[in-house]
Amino acid sequence: MIELEKNIGYVFKNRELLKEALTHSSFVNGDHSRCNERLEFLGDSVLSVTVSQHLFENLKDSPEGDLTKLRAALVCENSLYEFAKLINLGHYLYLGKGEEHTGGRERRSILADAFEAVIAAIYLDGGLDKARSFVLKFIPSVKELKSGKLLFGDYKTILQEIIQRNPEEHICYEIVSENGEAHNKVFVSNVLLNGQKIGSGEGKSKKEAEQAAAKSAIELMGYETY
Repeated sequence: MIELEKNIGYVFKNRELLKEALTHSSFVNGDHSRCNERLEFLGDSVLSVTVSQHLFENLKDSPEGDLTKLRAALVCENSLYEFAKLINLGHYLYLGKGEEHTGGRERRSILADAFEAVIAAIYLDGGLDKARSFVLKFIPSVKELKSGKLLFGDYKTILQEIIQRNPEEHICYEIVSENGEAHNKVFVSNVLLNGQKIGSGEGKSKKEAEQAAAKSAIELMGYETY
């Protein structure tokens, strides 16, 4: 816990809150009073308010629509997964044996949910200012936000928005391979534009592989991603 607190940059007065934030439902057989699901619910709200306020105060010339899209990119599962990896959050999770053996420590949804739970734990232990300080460590600088660079966002949605600028264009995804044992599969996906491959990627699930393929396509189009 001490090592994780160093990664987080916050020392808990009540470490039981941090332990709860790290406890997946599989570890306590779905006991919602002991796992991190309730904290995740609260952390989602704290995250949204913090990011919304930050964008509102620092991107004064941006219209509501742009702020909404940027906030969505910053708080989506892909972003939270990347943020969680920066503090090595997966290493500290309490998981049931099933999740442990099937790659739960690296699963996007589990890491993203735990990251939100940690936000809530900080909020309950130290207040909104401490939670806000933690969240803002992961938000790109105002200069980067204004530059229009893509973030860790939902790459499939971002690619769709790019393609929709030309109504006659059509994209689709196909899983081209599936390798490995049942508990540790690797999927490879291609993304096709009008039947032609424009990107490829792999992941531990079909969803992850499609997101990686979309990210690849976006980068090949000349956009910068994190």
